[in-house]
Amino acid sequence: MRLKGKVIIVTGSTTGIGKAIAKRCIEEGANVVLHGLEYNLGQEVLLEIGTDKAVFHHEDLAEEGCAGRLVKLALETWGKLDAVVNNAAWVITSNIDTTDRAFLQKVLDINTIAPFLLIQAALPELSKNSGCVLNIGSVNAWSGEPNLLAYSISKGALMTMTKNLGDVLMREHGVKVNQINPGWVLTERERERKKQHGLSDTWYEDIPPMYAPSGRILKPEEIAAAAIYWLSDESGPISGQVVDLEQHPMIGRNVPKDATTIPHN
Repeated sequence: MRLKGKVIIVTGSTTGIGKAIAKRCIEEGANVVLHGLEYNLGQEVLLEIGTDKAVFHHEDLAEEGCAGRLVKLALETWGKLDAVVNNAAWVITSNIDTTDRAFLQKVLDINTIAPFLLIQAALPELSKNSGCVLNIGSVNAWSGEPNLLAYSISKGALMTMTKNLGDVLMREHGVKVNQINPGWVLTERERERKKQHGLSDTWYEDIPPMYAPSGRILKPEEIAAAAIYWLSDESGPISGQVVDLEQHPMIGRNVPKDATTIPHN
């Protein structure tokens, strides 16, 4: 029970990586504040993991005051807060031609500013417990793909925020801030997104080696397993770190000459 007694907020935890992290946190002994836009899915997750160990908050994270309400719910339910997992994000296609000011601002509001505001709202409580923040980024933070411009910008900003706050909050508040950057993960939404791009219902069963040297892409549960280390006391005082979780190096990679392409985000 690596998280026994800890209280953790996991945003965007009705599907995919967030759901897998929330479930694993429960398995490791934590109490969890679930969060998401999909009320029905949130209720399903809540029933699946048990109402004695979790509560669900249904609200757009970018709404004014949402961060404070999440923190308040944790305190009203369990009297403390030990960790925040900033997982919620808007994965949306855009490029230099389709990204205008309003669109870019909306992506930043959801993917970068909302996580910052939640850290800010949670800090007084995290400071009491030598708590931690785990930001869920993306390997696209390093440069991204041409059709993921706004999303990549937002994740790059999140990564800079992690490194900045990881230093300052540890020194001044004893709160560590770290980030994991998942690569290509087979979430429910990713399955549907690729089908919308024209791929078959079983597209994930035959991925070119260029993108999946192992023959498959990552599972949400594998990202969740990595997340537990950063949320537990096992990671000690390590702070301000960003770890890529992908099955090939992002820099210095040798791409096979016969590699075929597949739409990938």
